[in-house]
Amino acid sequence: MPKKKRLSAGRVPLILFLCQMVSALEVPLDLVQPPTITQQSPKDYIIDPRENIVIQCEAKGKPPPSFSWTQNGTHFDTDKDPLVTMKPDSGTLIINIMSEGKAEMYEGVYQCTARNERGAAISNNIVIRPSRSPLWTKEKLEPIILQNGQPLVLPCRPPVGLPPPIIFWMDNSFQRLPQSERVSQGLNGDLYFSNVLPEDTREDYICYARFNHTQTIQQKQPISVKVISVDELNDTIAANLSDTEFYGAKSNRERPPTFLTPEGNTSNKEELRGNILSLECIAEGLPTPVIYWIKEDGTLPSNRTFYRNFQKTLQITQVSEADSGNYQCIAKNALGAIHHTISVTVKAAPYWIMAPQNLVLSPGEDGALICRANGNPKPRISWLSNGVPIEIAPDDPSRKIDGDTIIFSNVQERSSAVYQCNASNEYGYLLANAFVNVLAEPPRILTSASTLYQVIADRPALLDCVFFGSPLPTVEWFKGAEGGALHEDIYVLHENGTLGIPVAQKESSGTYTCVARNKLGMAKNEVNLEIKDPTRIIKQPEYAVVQRGSTVSFECKVKHDHTLLATVTWLKDNRELPSDGRFTVDKDHLVVADVGDNDGGTYTCVANTTLDTVSASAVLGVVDVPSPPFDLELTDQLDKSVQLSWTPGDDNNRPITKFIIEYEDAMHEAGLWHHQTEVPGTQTTAQLKLSPYVNYCFRVRAENRVGKSLPSQPSEQYLTKAAEPDKNPTTVEGLGSEPDNLVITWKPLNGFESNGPGLQYKVSWRQKDGDDEWTSVVVANVSKYIVSGTPTFVPYLIKVQALNDVGFAPEPAAVMGHSGEDLPMVAPGNVRVNVLNSTLAEVHWDPVPLKSIRGHLQGYRIYYWKAQTSSKRNRRHIEKKILTFQGSKTHGMLPGLEPFSHYMVNVRVVNGKGEGPASPDRDFHTPEGVPSAPSALKIVNPTLDSLTLEWDPPRHPNGILTEYTLKYQPINSTHELGPLIDLKIPANKTRWTLKNLNFSTRYKFYFYAQTSAGSGSQITEEAVTTVDEAMASRQVDIATQGWFIGLMCAVALLILILLIVCFIRRNKGGKYPVKEKEDAHADPEIQPMKEDDGTFGEYRQ
Repeated sequence: MPKKKRLSAGRVPLILFLCQMVSALEVPLDLVQPPTITQQSPKDYIIDPRENIVIQCEAKGKPPPSFSWTQNGTHFDTDKDPLVTMKPDSGTLIINIMSEGKAEMYEGVYQCTARNERGAAISNNIVIRPSRSPLWTKEKLEPIILQNGQPLVLPCRPPVGLPPPIIFWMDNSFQRLPQSERVSQGLNGDLYFSNVLPEDTREDYICYARFNHTQTIQQKQPISVKVISVDELNDTIAANLSDTEFYGAKSNRERPPTFLTPEGNTSNKEELRGNILSLECIAEGLPTPVIYWIKEDGTLPSNRTFYRNFQKTLQITQVSEADSGNYQCIAKNALGAIHHTISVTVKAAPYWIMAPQNLVLSPGEDGALICRANGNPKPRISWLSNGVPIEIAPDDPSRKIDGDTIIFSNVQERSSAVYQCNASNEYGYLLANAFVNVLAEPPRILTSASTLYQVIADRPALLDCVFFGSPLPTVEWFKGAEGGALHEDIYVLHENGTLGIPVAQKESSGTYTCVARNKLGMAKNEVNLEIKDPTRIIKQPEYAVVQRGSTVSFECKVKHDHTLLATVTWLKDNRELPSDGRFTVDKDHLVVADVGDNDGGTYTCVANTTLDTVSASAVLGVVDVPSPPFDLELTDQLDKSVQLSWTPGDDNNRPITKFIIEYEDAMHEAGLWHHQTEVPGTQTTAQLKLSPYVNYCFRVRAENRVGKSLPSQPSEQYLTKAAEPDKNPTTVEGLGSEPDNLVITWKPLNGFESNGPGLQYKVSWRQKDGDDEWTSVVVANVSKYIVSGTPTFVPYLIKVQALNDVGFAPEPAAVMGHSGEDLPMVAPGNVRVNVLNSTLAEVHWDPVPLKSIRGHLQGYRIYYWKAQTSSKRNRRHIEKKILTFQGSKTHGMLPGLEPFSHYMVNVRVVNGKGEGPASPDRDFHTPEGVPSAPSALKIVNPTLDSLTLEWDPPRHPNGILTEYTLKYQPINSTHELGPLIDLKIPANKTRWTLKNLNFSTRYKFYFYAQTSAGSGSQITEEAVTTVDEAMASRQVDIATQGWFIGLMCAVALLILILLIVCFIRRNKGGKYPVKEKEDAHADPEIQPMKEDDGTFGEYRQ
């Protein structure tokens, strides 16, 4: 801190700097000091006359000050008034008016003075006024009768109260009257109607005045208003006044706006700085005008401008001189516009620029008191010393007055005093006390010793060293037991003694010492600083969108310094969570169950320690299908169209993408809803096309990305006029059910398509190839008509036309049909067969004449079967096979025939009625084929060197068997196949013995039959010759010998040792060497192969 120098009176800037430093000192209460006012009542003090009056005045000083009061500028002797007492050790007055006395007796201006040997401080002038809530004056209010559409002002004119009352309008049931752009309350309390409507008729328009200070409400007499039409108004005037001047229709016509308030084209408004500027414009007109506001040659301050009372009131908060100017309100409706200009002037009661501060000086020092204020008009500055105007106060050679500044030079103890600065203009005043206290005191440090400061790392740290001394001490800081004073290259040394560390780090921890010195002595104090790890949210909650009724979870994981206690709190929209069991909080999670619409918002996780707070937020969006639309309305009702409008329901946080319009035909299909059309989600009207003679009812669904809403409530019903049908039946057909009739069928119109009552059909027909006129008949609402006595299968032209009581549908197009069919009369001729192979033949025939078909040609049908001998024919029924060939084909293939067989075949023509006569039977033979496999093969009677084979012939020889072929080969113990031996056997054999075979040997046999067409499928079997008994005995003897058993045991032991070695090597990462060898010599060709002829190749290894 720079050294203080003695300053001359002319060096004001340096004096000001010194004053700033000195004024920062708080004089300890154990030192002598002038009084300081610490608490006082407000300047304008409105009291409740039903309670005791308490006028506050508290002060401090050394020695403790004494108190006195003035009332209306003269001394107020509190001891002489038994109702007035002063609190002990205080200047606060208590006036007991509850027991006796009236508040009006104590109405006036009061001022308190606190005095001790060092000076006197004074309070503001406290104006005491009792609150008032007078009653309304009695008045007789005539009923108001006026025409629909006229303007109206209902006056309130409340009694003058203190403070002014709050005005509102209600009815007899204490329900507030609804207000709108058309009806609203003005700033003066009157109720304004831009134009009246019949629903404004009522007898209880009551203006209420609420006096908050006394908590009372007064009410005006009810006002009766009746709104009637022009004719009713004239009748009323004629009956009551017998007057010839009746109201015309003019007031009910639309008219441009005019202002009800303010009057004229211009007006003036004055407001004080810091208050709320309220400008009002209320207009009448029909239709109801809309109000707009602008500022001429400027813009309205966006952050301080508010519109109230349906745009009729403009408010600007914290108004300042810059808000002065011309403001224009514009009232506009469809017939015109009008404007009014309000000239605003902002005045200002005095406000401080620099209020004087207490000054502590050492004998011989210099200083200054500065009092600067502003206002509009500019305030006058006056000084007082100890409550006395300075012009008549005792002279002090150390002070010099220079306008708003008092300069002190070479002060002494007698220079101590309290100075008052008063800044006043016509709108108010400011009064400030500031003392000059001349002391000689060595330094003292007021901060508690060994104070512990805890600071979060990377944040600023402030270590206090509150000190006092006179002259002003210098302060230095030291860290630890050794080292020099701390400098401002790293630290910040504040004038009040505080040491600032801009960014505290872990190494900033330790003990710090502050030392205060002046010429009278030195004082020091130690404080300790600890640096803590910051609290961090390592897992933040994440944005979520969920559907209504589901469950959502937010996660919040916190890491903090282990020496601090952390608490985690969850907030919703910066408020406490609802006290609802659906909200569950555990260590790291917030779970919200059964999410509802009100649960949407911002959820914040707040982690607190004693030193820091961190938070993280996530937004929860609650979505659902839209709410149903409502307020369905039908307008522009025409014969074939109507306009449907509706109000969308809540979109539930997902934009509505489309509206689906459905209709019900209450006349024809009550309760059944049909899709009408769809419109985009931004549209709330739809032009709907309608059909005649339908009793329509509509409903609307809304759809968003979540799904479709429930349907709206149905609209009103709308019955369209009847009209002739605009369409004819569809699917018209003509088909005969008998050879001599024509059955005409159609799909009838439904009730919706009938377009009117009395739906019928006109059925017309005539032969296509004749010159006959149309024959017509009108039938009821059916779907079939039968024409009898028609020729067989004749083409007809057919028409079916709809008609109702209004008229006929458009002429329908004719469709072709046929009368009934009969069975064909002629069989196909010239049937011939071409055998292609043993299983396939081709049949050809000549078509029958079209006229003989007597119906729609469906195709030709071939019957074929195997011819049987007379003996077999008698034993079982002949199984015939049928193949149908569509259309006019004249040939067809017969697949799947049996070889070496005798077949019969005939052909018939087919129409819609059935089959015609069969053609003469034709026979054909299929050639031989290869036989099937022999039915069975078995080996019997095995011996040491022979095997006997027995078999059954093929079930399907498919020709004459020529021979059998037998192939066989031995299989050794390693499943290797030996040489293949081929043997031919006569066809008449069913048993064969093979000799000279090896004993105890397995053989495999392949056996098939042959015809002249080739070899058939084979059958296989295996068998084994018997064992030589002597050889078997020797084998048993060897197996039971001791040496053989020992050899086998040795081999087993060797294998076990090899397995153990391999296991050890594998565990060490080695590879099984035998496996390596096998892998190296693997040959894909060693697998057994199947030969092309169906035999198996030899096995190799």
